[in-house]
Amino acid sequence: MAKALLGHVGGPDPRIVSEMRRLQQRVRDLEAELVRLQDMNDTLAAEVGPELLVADREREPALT
Repeated sequence: MAKALLGHVGGPDPRIVSEMRRLQQRVRDLEAELVRLQDMNDTLAAEVGPELLVADREREPALT
């Protein structure tokens, strides 16, 4: 009965499995991009004098 309620009659739906894999790859790609941009930001921040950086107390909170 539980299988009928959840729609798991013949195993996992290949479309859902494919979409899950695509989304997992997208997350990995975005995480790699985030690391790359953080490294770039750190490099740029090191090149700029501290007087040009925005103080933490002046920053607006990030959207969550």
